[in-house]
Amino acid sequence: MEKRDRLYEGKAKVIFATDDPNLYVQYFKDDATAFNGVKKGTITDKGAVNNLVASRLMTILEAVGIPVHFVKRLNDREQLIRKVEIIPVEVVIRNVVAGSMAKRLGLPEGQPLPRPILEFYYKADALDDPLVIRDHVLVFGWATEAELAWIEQTCLRINDVLIGFFANIGIRLVDYKLEFGRLASQPGQVVLADEISPDTCRLWDLVTGEKLDKDRFRRDLGGVVEAYREVARRMGLALDS
Repeated sequence: MEKRDRLYEGKAKVIFATDDPNLYVQYFKDDATAFNGVKKGTITDKGAVNNLVASRLMTILEAVGIPVHFVKRLNDREQLIRKVEIIPVEVVIRNVVAGSMAKRLGLPEGQPLPRPILEFYYKADALDDPLVIRDHVLVFGWATEAELAWIEQTCLRINDVLIGFFANIGIRLVDYKLEFGRLASQPGQVVLADEISPDTCRLWDLVTGEKLDKDRFRRDLGGVVEAYREVARRMGLALDS
């Protein structure tokens, strides 16, 4: 497998073509952004940690029957993924009130929710990824009824798995973002795509409530690198030497 042309560069990752038209290489950067790119910085080793964490979580989810775009981790910064057409809707799964939900609804951060809430955001940087409702997704054709129903069901399955996984290592899964895509090699097959990492999750220590995620960067709390590394350490992962 040979890495070829750069196809796309986003805020946190770069996508490269390979000699197989159905496979890409996904490279994880140390660049950090917040508030839809308004705040920018660099977090040393962020890309390597996120690649480690995302690779492990994708492997865990695939093992319980969740179809994913992930194939394998190639090295400290890169993973091999299946080519997908990204569905332009991010799903945020919320288990605890935090972040924009707390601000938007005037609720105290840290309030547990009686059940998970799924929120949909239209992927459009120029519009700051606006919050949308289910009907928007269907009426504007971003996903079909069958695709959206499957995505909703799959999000709840993923949530059940990840809540338990993180609880076992002393971490509360507060909320997180998921993205999905249609496989190029299997028309009609939707899979989990993008990444699940401290960049895309709110992760709090179960006992102390200490933030172990990107909020340390967003809120200038310091200790960002240490927090990301702590998540990897609790997962039993070590960076390549």
